[in-house]
Amino acid sequence: MQWIAPSEKDAATNTLEKRLWDAADQFRANSGLKPQEYSGPILGLIFLRFAEVRFLAQRAKLEKSAASSRRGNRVDDLSSYHADGILYLSEEARFDYLLNRPESDNIGARVNAAMRDIEKSNPQLAGVLPKTYNLFTSTLLKELLKKVSEIPATVDYDAFGRIYEYFLGEFARTEGQKGGEFYTPSCIVRLLTEIIEPYHGRIIDPACGSGGMFVSSARFVAEHKKNPSSELAIHGVEKTDETGRLCRMNLAVHGLEGDIKHGGNVNSYYDDPHNATGRFDFALANPPFNVNAVDKERLKDSVGPGRRFSFGLPRTDNANYLWIQLFYSVLNVKGRAGFVMANSASDARASEQELRQKLIRDRAVDVMIAVGPNMFYTVTLPCTLWFLNRGKKKSARADRVLFIDARHIYRQVDRAHREWTPAQIGFIANLVRLYRDEDIDLTLGGDEAKEKLAEVFGKKMKYTDVLGLCKAATIKEIEAQGWSLNPGRYVGVAPGESVSDEDFKEQFETLNEELEILNAQAHDLEQNIAWNVVEILEA
Repeated sequence: MQWIAPSEKDAATNTLEKRLWDAADQFRANSGLKPQEYSGPILGLIFLRFAEVRFLAQRAKLEKSAASSRRGNRVDDLSSYHADGILYLSEEARFDYLLNRPESDNIGARVNAAMRDIEKSNPQLAGVLPKTYNLFTSTLLKELLKKVSEIPATVDYDAFGRIYEYFLGEFARTEGQKGGEFYTPSCIVRLLTEIIEPYHGRIIDPACGSGGMFVSSARFVAEHKKNPSSELAIHGVEKTDETGRLCRMNLAVHGLEGDIKHGGNVNSYYDDPHNATGRFDFALANPPFNVNAVDKERLKDSVGPGRRFSFGLPRTDNANYLWIQLFYSVLNVKGRAGFVMANSASDARASEQELRQKLIRDRAVDVMIAVGPNMFYTVTLPCTLWFLNRGKKKSARADRVLFIDARHIYRQVDRAHREWTPAQIGFIANLVRLYRDEDIDLTLGGDEAKEKLAEVFGKKMKYTDVLGLCKAATIKEIEAQGWSLNPGRYVGVAPGESVSDEDFKEQFETLNEELEILNAQAHDLEQNIAWNVVEILEA
């Protein structure tokens, strides 16, 4: 099925986010700093602007309460702010105080001092905030503060979050591969969230980057009229210390707290800082693909039923099936997981095929979605979204897996990038809900998603296999396909459609990716055989 939404590129140019970014990028050019040197300080100022808006609203409420109460003035009591998830800001740590400093002042030193003071008053942010504002001249920093002050104090908190996320995305674009490591496009994250439906419970991301999965989950809860802070317990692991700090700052921007373990050599392959096995209701992640050189000797004690690697270790030098098993192992008996994975993992052979077979036979695989190319800023290759459900084995869908081909559903953002519209996300998510015999939810996508659902599945909106879009395949059918989880093998091509040049290119790139992996594995095998021969001859 093809659904290419019209571009909204022109409309986007007038948004506050775009105007702020254009100004900030101009300042970056004038400063001579690299994007990675500039991104943290800019995000820190947006963070401070947001924190001040929330702080002043709470302060006004406390002042009003003090005027009509005999309980005493609690305006400067830190606990009066922390109890409501609001950061306390001393006078010299407030955005307006910094904005009003004269250029003759050392504004960089002032902002650095403000960030240290915020961390002192709010221990959950200890060591998180940027303190490199001395890289800017006072003139440049003054202009930057003025630009960030254009974010009106009257905008809702979610609008602040959207501005922050927009900047994260733009920095990911400009920083190339490094930026892509910490940022997953919001439309991908949103679809993952819509399908696992994290209404309430413990959620983990073992490769959490800047925390987009947590923010999206919180937004999902808020849109369904509940308080994310009381409904979700957030846990994350991030190998890179800088990115872990970015995650904690992103959570704070959205009024959230979480237990984020980062830096200090923490690594999800070898470490389990949350004692996660079997403890979580939800797992969401976009892990690094095709990682090699993992020391499997360090993993041997974590292999076996009820452990982190329940089904065993792959013999190949590729960590994809280590990640997949980590997401499976953290779930409780009813837990759901949604994650991004390289296409090659769906069809991988040898030991990886054996592991995939065990996962399928366990009835844990729920939904597989093929995603087209150019959805990520730094990777052009297509990918696959995996959804696991440990509670599925007790449902009527126990012996089936839903395959969806979403490669031809998108909006072209520019020549090199695509995304999904809210209506497209709502359509795909509700397709899954129809398959699960759940009520549709039009919170995202609204009437446009509803109309598309009625067009494809009829006015009664009952799930049925649709050639070129979706297929509920039995385990017997999956076995006949060599235990493949590639949606293209099951969904087929709709009447009147043919394999396009783009499809062929995508298939070729995917096969080439798999060939490169197989060549690397063959090389490793050759080396092992050579070493074994030498050992035998020397014995």
